Amino acid sequence: MSEFDKLHPALQHHIVNSLGWPGLRPLQEATIQPILNGEHAILLAPTAGGKTEAASFPVFSRMLTENWTGLSVIYICPIKALLNNLEERLTYYGHLLGREVAVWHGDISASKKAKIIAEPPDILLATPESLEVMLVSKRIDHKMLFSNVRSVIIDEVHAFAGDDRGWHLLSVLERISVLAGRELQRLGLSATVGNPEVLCDWLASSCQSKRSVINPPVENNVVPDIQVDWVGSVRNAAIVISRLHRGEKRLVFVDSRSRVEELSMELRGLGVSTYVSHSSLSLDERRAAEEAFSQGSNCVIVATSTLELGIDVGDLDRVIQLDSPSTVASFLQRIGRTGRRAGSSRNCLFLATKEDAFLRALALLALWKKGFVEPIEPPPRPMHIYAQQVMALSLQESGIIATDIQKWVGSMPGFNAIDKQDLAASVEYMQSSGILHSDSGILGIGHVGERAFGQKNFMELFSVFTSPPMVKVYHGKQELGEVHQLTFAVKDEGPSLLTLGGRSWQTKYVDWARKIAYVEPTDMRGRSQWLSSGQPMHYEMCQSIAHILSSDDKVEGLSARSQGLLEELQEEFGWLEEGITAVLIDTDGNANWWTFSGRLLNAAFSEMLATEADKITSDNLCITFSHIYDEKSLVTKIKALMAGATEEISLSLEEDFIQELKFSECLSQLEIDKEILARYALGRDFIRFSKKPISVLHLAKEQ
Repeated sequence: MSEFDKLHPALQHHIVNSLGWPGLRPLQEATIQPILNGEHAILLAPTAGGKTEAASFPVFSRMLTENWTGLSVIYICPIKALLNNLEERLTYYGHLLGREVAVWHGDISASKKAKIIAEPPDILLATPESLEVMLVSKRIDHKMLFSNVRSVIIDEVHAFAGDDRGWHLLSVLERISVLAGRELQRLGLSATVGNPEVLCDWLASSCQSKRSVINPPVENNVVPDIQVDWVGSVRNAAIVISRLHRGEKRLVFVDSRSRVEELSMELRGLGVSTYVSHSSLSLDERRAAEEAFSQGSNCVIVATSTLELGIDVGDLDRVIQLDSPSTVASFLQRIGRTGRRAGSSRNCLFLATKEDAFLRALALLALWKKGFVEPIEPPPRPMHIYAQQVMALSLQESGIIATDIQKWVGSMPGFNAIDKQDLAASVEYMQSSGILHSDSGILGIGHVGERAFGQKNFMELFSVFTSPPMVKVYHGKQELGEVHQLTFAVKDEGPSLLTLGGRSWQTKYVDWARKIAYVEPTDMRGRSQWLSSGQPMHYEMCQSIAHILSSDDKVEGLSARSQGLLEELQEEFGWLEEGITAVLIDTDGNANWWTFSGRLLNAAFSEMLATEADKITSDNLCITFSHIYDEKSLVTKIKALMAGATEEISLSLEEDFIQELKFSECLSQLEIDKEILARYALGRDFIRFSKKPISVLHLAKEQ
């Protein structure tokens, strides 16, 4: 019996006759038996690798064979746009098999939500935050709604696991499992990650059933076409895009919303048919852009990482990357958007506008060629998520006994790894601070908790990430999107100007009470703001940059301009030796310690050497000392640092790049310090870095 033959006969019929498929892909065949067996699994494949069908077809088969009724499957995505994109496809599959599919998120109307509650579908598409809303809603019978759930599919699971949303997701699944009275089969769909077994164990969490990583050989082994060009500015990048690959559909990735808008304006000014997609555009604007692009041929769509996540924009001819993504994993997602048509191959053109981004692109490609992909690392000690879950449970259950918290979420590994006394102490602190109150041993939301999180039916409690102060932008009655309120901070006289959706707008009026801005088109160029902090570069990425600068290895795929820039940079760093960390001291009493160890470790070193110079600054690659007091003392201290114990290397809690913990007001300062120190532990990177020999070089004064 083939794997295909193990599926329910009705599903087999529709795959062959309704869909017209000649067969299944290797991944889709490989998943059938494990999923039919009820195993928890991680399914690994590139973008457009058929992961949705690989998970949903065997689940549909179980649904038919085992006669599942009611809401039996939950399909979870990290963003609403991906849910909307999947709705039509899954609805069609469900229709073929006589099963209902529905979507629930913030943009779904109240009437549609009411229908879902009254007549639960067989499959529900949702975000974790939407599920949280449902769990705490007083209008929903949670037990009745979720009692039949048997399987959960998590799309782009790697996008959850590396931050607090992952712990929130697992907590929600634990609570639904309790309501259902059974272990839920958990299926995670992911791009390539560096530690898939760890990711699978994390997803399966407290579950006892067998777990598997399903990662068959890639179907297309053709070497992708990778090119790197040095253009020096966004304007030049737009000129290159406008002249190259005319007649093709090009997806351009840019790693900030502001630069998406800037590049889009430049492209449209050059007469290129350009569409825009990023998270701050309204749903209608994004849908219109993505649909128009999918139907076009000679056009460009400029997007942030939102289009990494499998949103269907049709067949692409080419992916272009402005500067560089921050990780190899992101690069794999992006290049995976191409090469889907028969006879086409995967490709990516890097257009570097800054030297540091140019080096990062080369370093990333070097790591990729070696087969390196960043491991997914869930944040340790998620105590603030535990506090959020205690409050959510008190709403869900209309009050909860402290000892019952363990039943709901205590088995989740993130909480289970924390000392039980610390968990109990956090609940006590929430009571003492008024966030919780106790009535005959029943915990509920206290007056302080009501003030902090109770507005708009506890909206602030549903998500575990913070949102900056945003202003919605309208042209007439049409919502365009939202921008940071600083966009409207005008220094000069006159109305503020902004770009949104690749178009220029002039502000007519800002309703600050409702946080709404009304705009009209203008020919003048503006600029919108979205504040976000860049992620510290991975240790391996920094080391790869050092290798690029110190190595004579030939780098493939460089344009003449890129080759020239690389040679200039290698000459500039001619003193750099592979595997050695160097301290450069000039004749003016300044020094640069080139560590190539990453922003976090460099920041920790800077703090520990703060008394050695007038001013110390650091980035991912280097620590700069302005006017050192004593050269010998500095070198001695650096050598002492390198020989020191791992536990001595720590990061100040006041550093500006430390991400604020939402719900931190629910924790004592001691607990906040413990959690942050655990999250920014530097021991592993320091162990690797400390093995390097130190070179001290004196720079002669230029003549």
